[in-house]
Amino acid sequence: MQQDQSSAPLRRVQPARRRWPWPLDLYQSAVGKKWAMAVTGVMLLGFVFFHMLGNLKVYLGPAQINHYGEWLRDIAVPALPRTVFLWLLRCGLIAAFAVHMHAAYALTRMNHRARPTKYASERDYVAANFASRTMRWTGIIVILFLFFHLADLTWGSLNPHFVRGNVYHNMAYSFSRVPVAAIYIVANLALAVHIFHGAWSLFASLGVSNPKLVAFRRRFAVGFASIILLGNISFPIAVQAHIIEDHGSTPYHAPTEQGR
Repeated sequence: MQQDQSSAPLRRVQPARRRWPWPLDLYQSAVGKKWAMAVTGVMLLGFVFFHMLGNLKVYLGPAQINHYGEWLRDIAVPALPRTVFLWLLRCGLIAAFAVHMHAAYALTRMNHRARPTKYASERDYVAANFASRTMRWTGIIVILFLFFHLADLTWGSLNPHFVRGNVYHNMAYSFSRVPVAAIYIVANLALAVHIFHGAWSLFASLGVSNPKLVAFRRRFAVGFASIILLGNISFPIAVQAHIIEDHGSTPYHAPTEQGR
């Protein structure tokens, strides 16, 4: 006897997923977001490292660090107008930072939907790595610190004695204030924890799962985070210890054609 089609259960027809151009379509998946986090993470890690490396010139004296600050504004001159390349670099970093934050937020939402309940026991929760469990909070601290750092040493709005172009003076005066030095040290501790987990998970996000690399990636994460931490906190500590002192340094001025 033929079954009455009217009594058959109705199937829900899922609407066709909207197709985006290839990079955006890949980004819709968890794999794409992990790749986006990994790639932008590499860019941000590179910036943090070279930013710290350039600031080490403060130990060579006012002339060296101020010259370095002026050189950053003159990159690609005369092919590009002064500071244009620096602003292009800044815009690229801002875009990478925005993608990194959005991917992290979206992956967190996806993980919560996949695991609506919390850890079954306190033991399972403790077993999770401390750095991974605090990524959200260290990330928030780093974001807030970034705005403070820009307002303090780039825009000068939080530095009462800010002198444009005089990097040495600005650093020395800013870190001479104990609360500001403390903020930099605490924020860089949070940054180091964030970098450690980010550098450690970077290989997994890129699909590198060779067991031989597990020990290497942990050593790399610990070493990289330690270098950034020690380099960055050395500046406020050196100022507080009077290793770095401002004795009326002046901004760097490029020599004229007659003086070359």
